[in-house]
Amino acid sequence: MYISRMPLNTARYAAKQLIASPYRLHAAVEKSFPPGAVRSGDGGRILWRLDFSREGDSTWLYVVSPERPDFTHIVEQAGWPTHAEWEVKDYEPLITHIAKGQEWAFRLRANPARQVYMDKGRRSNHAVVGKVMGHVTADYQLSWLEKHSERNGFALLGSSDEGHGPSCLVSQRRKEKFDHGGGKVTLVTAQFDGQLRVTDAQAFQRCLRQGIGRAKSFGCGLLTVAPIR
Repeated sequence: MYISRMPLNTARYAAKQLIASPYRLHAAVEKSFPPGAVRSGDGGRILWRLDFSREGDSTWLYVVSPERPDFTHIVEQAGWPTHAEWEVKDYEPLITHIAKGQEWAFRLRANPARQVYMDKGRRSNHAVVGKVMGHVTADYQLSWLEKHSERNGFALLGSSDEGHGPSCLVSQRRKEKFDHGGGKVTLVTAQFDGQLRVTDAQAFQRCLRQGIGRAKSFGCGLLTVAPIR
């Protein structure tokens, strides 16, 4: 597995188009690999995420992939062709180093959603039953992450089992709408920043390779870790 990142030049029209449409950016990421490249398998899959600085002065595209990418076309259209390219690192040393009990700082952009089995609204609407609906409040989004953490081999530091709420920031909560397949797609997304403890090394390694939740093709599910400072 490889982890890569490249800056996007938000002053350029093509960069603004990519940022505004997860479908377009998904297509651009896909074109970073030749037709025969491995895109998804037991060893990992292509995942990507946009990171925006708090000051709003920089935007980075992060990609995790089974094979090394070539972002030349993205740099030419939406980057700084004469000044900046991209960075690629072998991700395997970090993944294979994962062990139970380790603590990491993390970032995740996800699609916190659930399938509706019963209409609990004030006004009956049977049309929603069976559909996938996004969680729209920060509390529900955080609860979604807590539920998914156990099956993915980690626990949020400061979680309820330690007697208080998790020390996790939920930000950039958005409802994105874009064209896809001749129709409109609505996607609820949120960014999670916090600290975690590995509870199952194998499950967490799989999480780093395969991502979390739905909408992975549209920039969700990529969880990255860094040493706690």
